[in-house]
Amino acid sequence: MTCQLPTDCLNDIFEYLEEDKFTLHSCLLANHLWCEISVRILWRNIWNFNYQQRSSRVASSILSTLIACLPDESKKLLCDNKIFISTPTSKPLLFNYVSFCKALSIYEIKWMINSIFKNKPSINLLSSKDKNILVANEIIKMFANQIFSLRKLTYHPYYYHGQYIYTSISFSHFPGARDLLELCCSSSLPSDFFHQLSQICHNLQSISISFDDYVSNELKELISSQNNLKKLSLSAFEKSWADIIPALTKHSHTITKLQLYGGNEELPLSFVSLFSNLQEFIFSFFDGTGFEDFRMLQYIKFSKLQVLKIPYQCPNPQYMMKFLENNGKNLKKFYTDENNKDLSLSIAKFCPNLKSLFVILNNGEIDILKTIFIGCQYLESIKIWCGKGYFSEFLSEKEVLETVAKYSPNNFCELKIYNISKSDLSPDDLESFFISWEERTPKKLLSIIIIVDDEDRYYNNTSSETLEIIGKYENLGTIKFLTKSDDKEKEEEEEDHYCG
Repeated sequence: MTCQLPTDCLNDIFEYLEEDKFTLHSCLLANHLWCEISVRILWRNIWNFNYQQRSSRVASSILSTLIACLPDESKKLLCDNKIFISTPTSKPLLFNYVSFCKALSIYEIKWMINSIFKNKPSINLLSSKDKNILVANEIIKMFANQIFSLRKLTYHPYYYHGQYIYTSISFSHFPGARDLLELCCSSSLPSDFFHQLSQICHNLQSISISFDDYVSNELKELISSQNNLKKLSLSAFEKSWADIIPALTKHSHTITKLQLYGGNEELPLSFVSLFSNLQEFIFSFFDGTGFEDFRMLQYIKFSKLQVLKIPYQCPNPQYMMKFLENNGKNLKKFYTDENNKDLSLSIAKFCPNLKSLFVILNNGEIDILKTIFIGCQYLESIKIWCGKGYFSEFLSEKEVLETVAKYSPNNFCELKIYNISKSDLSPDDLESFFISWEERTPKKLLSIIIIVDDEDRYYNNTSSETLEIIGKYENLGTIKFLTKSDDKEKEEEEEDHYCG
């Protein structure tokens, strides 16, 4: 006699699998109930697929399903204009997939349509541009009519044949937009878009803006009209976000996560001092010309700051050390690409409660790693560069493993190694480390993640003896070993940084 779990219970279980797409896909084949629950989760955000998988096959699969979901009048309109996109089946669909969606990306819709049509010859009088716009408008209209609770909207103009393409969205016919929590957009969107949205949507918790043009009053109005804005992301590579700062002052006490991305402009940073309840601060600049503005921030105390990430260039190390002196005690995560001995030593001195760290150390600086382990007794995870690069030589894998075995804190359980050259480890070195780890008290399962440019090449260049030793200690429950491509690592690190 079989026992069927209640639907609510199955929903709760499947929610835990949201990030495990492989397992969710396998549940599609179990039975109709499992299939429906899995589909609801998988279609919640259909734009959230790996950028490495952005192939025409993926685009075709999603787009063909969306075309099958279109109402009959939309299908007829496409047919009358000789626009033909194959659908998964000629039979009625099992579910109304669009109604499950909680996210809408205007850019991704246009990207998928273009990826399907770009190599197909036109058989009608419509230009490629007009054809793409027609299909996109019908799909967006369908989303507007069938999504009853939209949580995330991503709208960046699509660059097509030398010009940006905008799509008109009428929020008066989009009741689900009232529930919007997350907006990712470009400042160059039509001012009417921001005005309509500001009239119906006042509970945005996250806003991400890329500055491609001037800042309209309607965009400022939208920002000012929010009641509980918590996350803010600003990206400016040619323009400046200076004009938007006055509209942010209302939210200085509610914003807890701030992300700033800049290019070659001198972008203001001093306004960050307004955010007294900041818990996470990420700023990434490809050119450090704007970092003099950080000089004032070094003296500001953010009593709730727990996460600090500085990919790419870092402010003056002296400024950063003073900033850590004022704010390091509460930090749980700190990532920096800065390769500076004094700054690295200041981590051990000022950040005793760190749990996760990414730091770059040169060859000959293994004592700094020891000092960090001794000073940061709550550290659980660290990412290290190893090997010889074109311009720098970093720590060797062997000395890193020896130091981890001897000096890492009791709770340490994850080691990420990015080896930019061939590994210097022998099978004996590896086994010696595993034996040392087994003898630790307390003994924790150690995850070793090797970040590589090419996973296939890594395994082809790794001896069978080394792989056997790794397998042996995995089976003993001493370690968990995996490789990860550099692209995948960067994508995971940035998945919360960029929107859309």
